[in-house]
Amino acid sequence: MSYRIPFNKPFIAGRELYYIAQSVLSGHTSGDGPFMKKCQRLMEEAFSTEKVLLTTSCTSALEMAGLLARLDQGDEVLLPSYTFVSTANAFLIRGVKPVFVDIRPDTKNLDETLLEAAITPATKAIVPVHYAGVSCEMDSIMSIAKKHGLVVIEDAAQGVGSQYKNHYLGTIGDFGTYSFHETKNIICGEGGALVLNDPKHVARAEILREKGTNRSQYFRGQVDKYTWVDVGSSYIPADLLAAYLYGQLEHLDKISAKRKWIFEIYSEHLKALAERGLIGLPVIPEHCDSNYHMFYIMLPDLTERTRLIEFLKERGILAVFHYIPLHSSPMGRELGFEHGMLSVTEEVSARLLRLPFYYDLEIEQLREVTSGIYDFFGIEQPTL
Repeated sequence: MSYRIPFNKPFIAGRELYYIAQSVLSGHTSGDGPFMKKCQRLMEEAFSTEKVLLTTSCTSALEMAGLLARLDQGDEVLLPSYTFVSTANAFLIRGVKPVFVDIRPDTKNLDETLLEAAITPATKAIVPVHYAGVSCEMDSIMSIAKKHGLVVIEDAAQGVGSQYKNHYLGTIGDFGTYSFHETKNIICGEGGALVLNDPKHVARAEILREKGTNRSQYFRGQVDKYTWVDVGSSYIPADLLAAYLYGQLEHLDKISAKRKWIFEIYSEHLKALAERGLIGLPVIPEHCDSNYHMFYIMLPDLTERTRLIEFLKERGILAVFHYIPLHSSPMGRELGFEHGMLSVTEEVSARLLRLPFYYDLEIEQLREVTSGIYDFFGIEQPTL
């Protein structure tokens, strides 16, 4: 079904199509091409980090981080249940057990105060997920990790360009991961990146994503032939995708500014409903600079949320709920978890509603969305 105001829509910010044509004409459309190198260099400079490697997805980047951290069968990683399945699957695929920790009711991020109680002798890593582009409390998380000798792998799929105390998300932990899926702020259809914050991991990371070969060293003239030297997989995206991505990264500031404007319009227009206690609005701590990945509202309960979704659909507006908690899923139950174990996660999952949010949204559409929400509650929208 199509909607007059969809939840998400891919967009073009600049010269994406021109760069794709350039990639085709260059004769190098496969991985490790010129646009991939341009994207990596741009992000390294913009985010002030040691090394960025493009990957086929954020899932691939998480898998690589697990390999680089040498997580293996029987190890455990701490992560939220309120996240996309890749955060768990990237480690479970190698026999590493995800251990789910509850989230904070304000930011919907991993509750750092619950981490130490979840640590066992098998715990090897913490995977904070920066929900909605708002940072987890990284000072506390890094302190706990240092105290217990744990690796920190940031899932910053939603956090490209966001900051925590003037540090870009993905550059704070041992490893960071980004997503450029078409639902994210910066897109190329499908794609991701691995951020390496310690140079000691760069050489092996290049091998892992080149199917376990030293092919990158060969192309740089460091070896006279390339061969199989380690485990690995095909984690390098086509240069065609990197060409599209480069056209987006060139306009990172412009895209962020537009998304901030959309976020602030929603906030201002819905403030009166929040003041009446009918909805809750997103929380961004003062020490966090968001990339404004999404705008959500909190409804009183599941029934009210379901009714509002249907009400907006009848007006041609698609608003959606987000994650089904991983711990209460069929796979989560197989791992020994069950519904009722993480109270905040379960409450948030039942009440949170994401509003349409994409680069091409304009004021008329935003007013239509907010007007629909006011009409649902039977309240006249204030004139702003």
